[in-house]
Amino acid sequence: MSKLWLCCNPRDSYQTWEGIAMPAGIFRVCLVVITAIVNHPLLFPKENATVPEYAEDIIQKMKAHEENLRLEQLRLEQEIARQEATLKTLEKATKPEEQNNKEPLPWDLWSAMSMVIFLLLELWRQDYQDGGWQESASEEDDMAVLGKAFKGVALPDKAALANFYERCILGATGDMARKRELVEGFADDLLEALRSVCNRDADMEVEESIGVGSMYENWRVHKPLVCDLIVPFTPPEPYCFRSQTWCSRESVPPDKQGYGTIKVCRADEDAAGCICGKTKLGEDMLCLLHSQTNQTRRSGEMEDLLCFKNTQYLDADQVMKWFQIAITKSWNKISHKYEFDLTFNLLDSPGALKIKFRSGKSIAFNLTPVVQCEDSDAYFISHFPRSSLMADPVSSTDWFVTFAVYERRFIHSVSKKLPASACHLSCLQILSFLHGKQCSLTGPSSLTNYHLKTVMLHLLQTRPYQDWASENLEVRLQDMLKFLEKSLQEKKLCHFFIGNRKVPEVLNFPVVFQKAEPLNLFRPFVLHRDAYRKTVDTFHEMLRNTSALINEYTVHIPSVGHTNMLHKESL
Repeated sequence: MSKLWLCCNPRDSYQTWEGIAMPAGIFRVCLVVITAIVNHPLLFPKENATVPEYAEDIIQKMKAHEENLRLEQLRLEQEIARQEATLKTLEKATKPEEQNNKEPLPWDLWSAMSMVIFLLLELWRQDYQDGGWQESASEEDDMAVLGKAFKGVALPDKAALANFYERCILGATGDMARKRELVEGFADDLLEALRSVCNRDADMEVEESIGVGSMYENWRVHKPLVCDLIVPFTPPEPYCFRSQTWCSRESVPPDKQGYGTIKVCRADEDAAGCICGKTKLGEDMLCLLHSQTNQTRRSGEMEDLLCFKNTQYLDADQVMKWFQIAITKSWNKISHKYEFDLTFNLLDSPGALKIKFRSGKSIAFNLTPVVQCEDSDAYFISHFPRSSLMADPVSSTDWFVTFAVYERRFIHSVSKKLPASACHLSCLQILSFLHGKQCSLTGPSSLTNYHLKTVMLHLLQTRPYQDWASENLEVRLQDMLKFLEKSLQEKKLCHFFIGNRKVPEVLNFPVVFQKAEPLNLFRPFVLHRDAYRKTVDTFHEMLRNTSALINEYTVHIPSVGHTNMLHKESL
């Protein structure tokens, strides 16, 4: 047998080896694939993953499979090294001219392919353990529909949009300025009466109210026209508020992003060089830095400062009760001056009030207590309106941080640089109107007016100012719809201020929020798939009904000269 081998042609022997090596390589590929598939966690019973007593067995099985796979890989490497040495010996025996001829694929290609397949399967297994396969599989249907939603939707022309804007929006918001003036005057009287009925030595002190929201940004369209006023308050002396946002913490759960806590402390706790708080002074001795009234309250009395039980953290529920009682007392003091009644509009909101005239008409407004965040115009708000479909339970000591003052300031600042009769607010009003009408037909949606305003703020910062001329109303409205569609598709809509390094310096926006990680306003959609599907369906339906809704409220097409006057906004 050995003689026969030595007499054979080296090329024939090489081909013989090729014929043997190729099936062996295919066998190794199959072996690795079978080993990886058996090692895949999908083959384990699903119920075992949730039963604690079987968890250790599963881990041991996975470790055993991994060890077997490692040994198999080591054996293959040794086999590859041995066969490479044999192959080099055979190559030396071949003639130089025969080496230039086209030859079949070398056998080690099959080994390389087996390793690539193994790596791919291992990556698949890691994706499974991270839970990514569930998300990609469950989102497949949504992505297939969302990308095509806006295509084929024809918006009404400029004349129809202008006529619609005049009749349905300007006509409904014409008395916005008058209502703002009435509410602000009454709120000032109410807060002044509140200060007089409160105990200055024990109760919270309220400051002047600040107007925020759509009514003060001139884009409110839904009736009733509700004014939103925030009222900063401070604790009595010698106490102060010390706030901590999620930005200043090392690790914060995703559902706590955008929130912070407020601690009630003595204002002189950090006073340097004073020993009156560390030693007992005699009865005839007086600290010149701190008065005798600056005595620390007992821990059992911290609830008097509206703190959560047995803590020093401000409790939003306690603040709500205190504010409602204070508002009731102040109204009883000044009610004889007015010829209308004042009632609470929503019991679960601390300052949702309604003025009822004898004629039957009414005016609603919100007076909400807030705490200033350090020395900025960002505020911790006690109760923030949330969508019922996406409301996550939070602790009463977690306060939402609102940047409503900066939003109003940014819109007013940009408006000065835009062309006369710019269409930015008109686009937002039309989109808000259409979405509100669609929700009245198909039910509530998790998409809010704040999301729509955030879309407008992003586009105001990215598009040139001249693009917002009144004649571009139709194009800019399409931009907002496309931006919103893309955000829904990606389930990502970044907060305009948090993490935005391009906020204009003129706003004096706090650097700590600029450097923070961007806050995704659409993150709840990742967790609440039912709410996401409902929102997407409502958005699709709104796109399909846009022309019908606008044409329904459009009586006739005005003349060209008349349409140029339709985009003036109320001041």
